[in-house]
Amino acid sequence: MTITTGAETHPVPTEHNPLASMPHDTHGGISNPVLGMLLFITSEVMFFGGLFAAYFSLRANSPQWPTINPETGEPFQLAILPFVGPATILLILSSVTCQLAVWGIRRDDRTAFIRAMAVTVVLGIVFLSMQLIDYSLLGSEGLTLSSGPYGTTYYTLTGFHGAHVFGGVIMLSVVLYRGMAGQFSGKHYDAVEAASLYWHFVDVVWILLFSLLYLLPGKTAAT
Repeated sequence: MTITTGAETHPVPTEHNPLASMPHDTHGGISNPVLGMLLFITSEVMFFGGLFAAYFSLRANSPQWPTINPETGEPFQLAILPFVGPATILLILSSVTCQLAVWGIRRDDRTAFIRAMAVTVVLGIVFLSMQLIDYSLLGSEGLTLSSGPYGTTYYTLTGFHGAHVFGGVIMLSVVLYRGMAGQFSGKHYDAVEAASLYWHFVDVVWILLFSLLYLLPGKTAAT
C-alpha cells in the first residue's frame, strides 16, 4: 500500500512478515506442504508396519514372551509407572495443544498459536527426557539392546519412534520460530498444518506401541 502526496509516492510499512499475507490455498485443493506431508506419512506407515510385523513374528515364534531375564530367572517386566504412563499422557496432551495452535492460526490469533505451539514443543522435549530416563532404568534392570529378541524389538520400536518424536520437536520448533517472526497468518499456515499432521501421526504410533508393549498380555512357555 502507498500514499501519494503530490508527485511523490510514500510506501506504508506493514506490521507482519510479507509471507503472512500469502493466500492459504488459491486453487481450492490440498496445498503442496500438506500433500507432501501426507505422502511422507504414508511411507512412514509402511515403515512402522514392517516393524510391527517383525515384532508379531518374533512374538508368535517365541515360546515365552516376554523372554526370561538371565539375571533374575524371571520374564522381563515393563513398568508403566513412574515414567511411561505419565509420558504417554503428556504426548497425547501435546497433540491436543498442537491442534489448538492450528485452530489459533486459522482464526488469525497469533498469540494463541504461539502459546499452544510452545507448550507442544516443551511437552515433546519432556516426553523424550522421560523416555531416556526409562531407558536408563530398564538398562539397570538388565533389559538392553542385546537382551535377545525381546530387548532388540523393544528398543528398535521405541527407539525409532523416539527418533521421530525428536524430528517432530525440531519441525515444530522451526514452525514456532517462524510464527514468532510473523510468517504465518489466517491466510498462510500450510506449514503449520503439515507439521501438525506429522505430530498427530507420531502420537498415534506411540498409542499403538504403548498398547502393544505395555498392555497386551504376554504368554508363558507350555509345561
